Order: sequence, then C-alpha cells, then structure tokens
Amino acid sequence: MTSPSHSPRLSRSAYLRIALASLAAGLFKAFNANKTSWIGLAVFVIVALLALLAPVIAPYDPLDQNILNRLKAPSAAHWLGTDYYGRDTLSRILWGARISLTIGLMAIGSAMVIGTLIGMIAGYFGGRTDLLIMQVMDVLLAFPSLILGLIVVAMLGPSVANLVIAIALTAIPPFSRIARAPTIAVKNREFIEAGHALGYSHPRLMFGHILPNIAPEVLVMGSLWLATAIRVEASLAFIGLGVNPPTATWGGMIREGFENILDSFWLALFPSLAILIVVFSLNLLGDGLRDAVDPRLKGEQ
Repeated sequence: MTSPSHSPRLSRSAYLRIALASLAAGLFKAFNANKTSWIGLAVFVIVALLALLAPVIAPYDPLDQNILNRLKAPSAAHWLGTDYYGRDTLSRILWGARISLTIGLMAIGSAMVIGTLIGMIAGYFGGRTDLLIMQVMDVLLAFPSLILGLIVVAMLGPSVANLVIAIALTAIPPFSRIARAPTIAVKNREFIEAGHALGYSHPRLMFGHILPNIAPEVLVMGSLWLATAIRVEASLAFIGLGVNPPTATWGGMIREGFENILDSFWLALFPSLAILIVVFSLNLLGDGLRDAVDPRLKGEQ
C-alpha cells in the first residue's frame, strides 16, 4: 500500500513504479497459474495486430465492388468468399475489426475514466453525495445496455462518435459501482488517515493514494466490458444503427449476410466467428486479470 506516514522519503513516481512492478508480478504469476489467460492475451493481440495492419495485409479494397464475382464461395482468389456486391469478405472482416476495436476501446476507455471518477467521488465523500450519484447510476443500470445504446444512437444518429457515446453511457454505471466499493474500503485505511493528518488535499489522496489501489479491479472490469462493447456495437449495426454503409463493420456484415443466409451462409458465419473469437479471448484475459487482483485467489496460487 502507498503509505505516506511510513515511507515519507519515497517520491510519488517511486510509489507508482513499485505499484506497477507489483501488478506486473501478480499478472505474470496469475497468468502462469491460469494458462488459458495466455491464450486469451495472444489471440487478442493477434486480432489487434491484424486490425492495425489491415491496410497492408488486406488482399482487396473493402469497398471495391465487382458484380460479376458476387456471392462467390470461398476460393483461392477469395479465401472467405464475396458478398452480394462482389466485395472480398476477408478484406471487409479485417477492416471491420478496426471499426469494432476502435469503437470498443474508445467507449470503454471513456467509461472507465468517467465511471471511476464518479465512483471515487461517491465513495470518498459519502453521505448525500454518494446517495445522489448512486441513485442516478441505478436509473441508468435499469436499462439493458443494448436498449440504452439503441435509444442514444436513435436520438443522435449512427456515427462512430455517437456509437462511442452510446456504449460509454451504458458502461459508466458498472465502472462507478466497481470503483465506489473499494474506495469506501481504502479511505478508512491508516495511510489515508495519515494523509489527512499531514494536510494532504482531497485530490491528492484520491488520485495519488486511493486510485492506485483500486486500479487493478477497474482494469479487470475494463477487459470484460470491452467484450460487451464489441457485442453491443455489432448488435446496433445488425439492426441498422451502426456505422453507415458501405463502411465494413462486423455487425453490418452479419446483417447483409443474413439476407442471403440460405444461399451464401459464409457471409454471416465468418464475421460472427470473428466476434466470437474476440469476445472469447477477452473473457479468458479477464479471468487472468481477475486471478491477479483477487486476494482470495492469490492465496490459493
């Protein structure tokens, strides 16, 4: 723990280095105890690299239409076949990964920052502040993530920015709750009381001493909610509220493939498998992160 009363000579950067080193050691130990976590990490890194390198490795332009090659089955020329407009399915899946991961990472990153801040404020100050904030969060939690995202996108219109806002809004309440509970526990620890005695300001105690202690739990939540964000984005695209065509998105590809599922089942199958692989890898990764930060599981390792 970061205790100013017991180690006054350590700088704030030293505290941060110690905390990061401890977290890295815990992650390595937990991942070795749970081998499937390495699989999840490796698969997600591979998908992220494929998305990043899509402009280089994609065999065709994802928007290039060739009506003569429409609805072609997988072949040497088109490994995953072509869609109704003759566009290469593999190229569109690679480019669609960029959209899905970008929207998911931006939405969950925003929700993580905002939700953690809200939860820390509620847990740290308590009283009426805590009651008011949590009541607002409970109202948002009453809506399923897909329904709330649908309402926001329907009001603002389908675009990357609006999808990020919609998905982030659905994820803020869970992050605020996951940050609030450990904040309440940490603020009563001796080193926080020592900080009060030394005259530390509220922001310094919150961001310098409480945040490093609750960050691991927030990161676990982030890995799990990234999978949810990708599913929500694909669901919104499937019902026509995603990024406008002809931009390649996994949900949009499933929607287009569903219209020809009897004749060309691969159009819906391959983007569905892409979503399944990413979500599964993130769940495996989240299990490893949870094992690293859960004190009950640490004792069993």
